Amino acid sequence: VGVSFAVSRLSHILGTSHPKCGVPPLAHCDISPFSSYCTELTSPRLIKSHLPYRFLPSDLHNGNSKVIYMARNPKDLVVSYYQFHRSLRTMSYRGTFQEFCRRFMNDKLGYGSWFEHVQEFWEHHMDANVLFLKYEDMHKDLATMVEQLVRFLGVSYDKAQLESMVEHCHQLIDQCCNAEALPVGRGRVGLWKDIFTVSMNEKFDLVYKQKMGKCDLTFDFYL
Repeated sequence: VGVSFAVSRLSHILGTSHPKCGVPPLAHCDISPFSSYCTELTSPRLIKSHLPYRFLPSDLHNGNSKVIYMARNPKDLVVSYYQFHRSLRTMSYRGTFQEFCRRFMNDKLGYGSWFEHVQEFWEHHMDANVLFLKYEDMHKDLATMVEQLVRFLGVSYDKAQLESMVEHCHQLIDQCCNAEALPVGRGRVGLWKDIFTVSMNEKFDLVYKQKMGKCDLTFDFYL
């Protein structure tokens, strides 16, 4: 569903999200559940997690940590999640995509409900220590998103550094989307259109409306 970054001190940043929301390139370690190891890391700390908001450390709720959460439209997310399950021998998922998508809509996959996960963080998107980002916005305007990140983190930079960072990020995105060893189209927006049937899309839209109807969070399903 999303990604968040939190830490036990202001020198810490925790990244958390629902799986397959585009967060791994931003973080170097995954600590879940949190342990004393976090406090032993050299500052500044960057920690990635897929934990729901309610399971994050209390310091996060008190505003003593900075949190960066990235959400991704659920149709692309479920396709990416399915490909991920198929690619790992440890998971050995051999069911159809239709079965996998049905489990996703019924909150029967690992890490729990995407719908609850993203809405929990959205409820805190106005908190001073939370930056709520969308995967699709990264594709539309990466430079603006990078500027949001550096301002939120209080990092000083000049124009040349910003341009260099944006170019480097573009290269990473292109590698992820076009790598021959990865599923075709991985990482691009609108991936779901290649695999959803008309009936699946109608059912998904109905479930989405039922579970997200009271939330004002919106997503781009096309670019």
